[in-house]
Formats: sequence, structure tokens, C-alpha cells
Amino acid sequence: MSEQIVFCKGGGCTAKLGPGILEHVLERLPKGNKDANLLIGYDSHDDAAVYKISDELAIVQTLDFFPPMIDDPYTFGQIAATNALSDIYAMGGEVKTALNIVCFPEKMDLNILGEIMRGGQEKVMEAGGILAGGHSIADDSVKYGLSVTGTVHPDHIFPNDGCKIGDKLILTKPLGVGIIATANRVGEASMEAMEQAVLSMTTLNKYAAEIAGKFTIHGCTDVTGFGFLGHLHEMMHGVYTCVIHADAVPVIDEALEYADEFLLTAAGQRNRNYTESFVDFRDVSFAMEEVLLDPQTSGGLLISVEREEAEKLLHCLEVLDLPCAIVGEVIERQDKEIIVVP
Repeated sequence: MSEQIVFCKGGGCTAKLGPGILEHVLERLPKGNKDANLLIGYDSHDDAAVYKISDELAIVQTLDFFPPMIDDPYTFGQIAATNALSDIYAMGGEVKTALNIVCFPEKMDLNILGEIMRGGQEKVMEAGGILAGGHSIADDSVKYGLSVTGTVHPDHIFPNDGCKIGDKLILTKPLGVGIIATANRVGEASMEAMEQAVLSMTTLNKYAAEIAGKFTIHGCTDVTGFGFLGHLHEMMHGVYTCVIHADAVPVIDEALEYADEFLLTAAGQRNRNYTESFVDFRDVSFAMEEVLLDPQTSGGLLISVEREEAEKLLHCLEVLDLPCAIVGEVIERQDKEIIVVP
């Protein structure tokens, strides 16, 4: 029992450094020489790096790992792998290989590590990739994730900042998993809420990305640690404004209840501090504000699609197991970058 308590002490994407801290550090790093084949790299807020190999082929590279946010090791392995694989799909790519990243206490039961890695490997296999190895270190707490390599055609990349005025914004998974996981750690989450959160966190974005790839996609990102509004800010990148209709955003219902009970994360409050200067909330409830700021672990894709194709894309996405919706639109730049209305 003691190992279970140590195993899960708050993690997932809530464990990530806040976006403001990262910006402060990254802007001071030396940039090195430009490489024309680095199509997407350090000077972008994109989800992964893209390097051009030929006119027909580019490789996509990413990595992600974090501490457990759930007690079951096998499920945690699935979630961590699904989250790491997601960045390949957010770029419009296909998964090819993955490497395990493992931090594990030497005194903890190795069967726990085996279950974590089994969950991760099953998700890599579902993605159509090959788990080719990895690296491990002894640590005082558990952390797990993947380094992933994928491929994409250089002309078919989904950048996160390619939005155009008039685009519709589609979200492919419900929000609220960070708040629900927090409520679960203090024994306040219902079994139904946790089941919905786990289903969301273990569903590969592969399926949504494959459907989206058949449409005119101008921008795409996956919603993770910076919350819906933080990642939306990256998509607007100071050039556009978007109007978000809060009532249209898919949410796991209990997340709103738990937010009203102040079962919140410190990472969510960091996201609020970071986004407050460029978000205008208009008659939106406190609970909904918190959900929009909630750090998502293995969240859905946020897609900027040609206006005329949005309804058709949404219809095609409805075959998936999770609720998705058109949640807003891109407009000309206003005083605030993001306007949230009921």
C-alpha cells in the first residue's frame, strides 16, 4: 500500500513547468546556425520538430514523460504513451519508432515497472509503431514516457500557427481530465467521471488526425499542459483573435462540479496567470474558466479548418468514441487575442 501512495502523488501534464517560466528560459538560449531543412524547430511553439530529408519525406521528432496521475501502473503507462505519441499526430505525421524514458526507484516493486511498460508498448503497437529500446535511471519517484520518431510529407505538415481568418476551430476530446484526476486523488471523483477521463487519456489522436488529414487544415495542436487557452494562444501567435463559445466546448460534466468545489491544480492557476493578459472572459462561469485553463493530460486535437469544410469534418469525427465540437472561429485581431463568450 505504501508503494501505491508514493507511486501516484500528482502528475501527468500538471507536472510540467508553466509556460511563462519556459518562455523566460528559452528566449535566452543560443539559437545556433539556421538549417533550411529544419522546417519546424526551436523558434516555434509547435508540438514537435520536423526535419526535411527529401522533397517527399520529413521526420518528426518529439518526447514527453511525466509522473503518474493515476494509481494503476498499466493504465498510467497507456496514458503516458498516448500523450507522447500525440505530438506526432498533431503535426499530421505517422508514428514509426519509439524509445522508453524511465525513471524508477530501485526499492519499488519491479512488477509495477513491468505493468507501466506493458501499457506503453501496447499503445505504441496500436499506433503502428515499433518500440525500439529506451533509457532508464534510478530516481526517487516514478516517471515514464516516450521519445517518438514519425514521418510526414513536407507539404502536408499541420503547423500550430497556420490559422486563417474565417477558420472554424474544432476540439476532438472533452476537457476536464486534470480537475477530475485531482478530485480522484482526494477521493472526491465518481467512478463514472474517472472512467470518462481515462477513456479520453488513453484514446490515440491517431484516429482524429487521419480523418482531419482529408480536409483543409490550416493549424493544429494537441491540448496538454498549458490548457485549452494556453495552446490556443500559441495558435493565434499574436496575429489573430478567436471567439470561443464556452457552451459548445465538450467537457466531462463532473469537472465543472469539482471546479466549483475548488478541486483545482496549481498548474491550472499558473495557466490563468499566464493567459490573463490576452483572454477576455465575457459572462463565463468561474467553473468554465477553470476547465478552459485546466492542464490536460493526453488531450484532444484543436484543429483550425477551412470554414466551408468544418461541418463535414465534424460529422466525420463523430464516429469516434469521444465528444467533439466546433468551439469557435478565427477573426481579425482585436484588443484581446481570445474572447470567450457563453
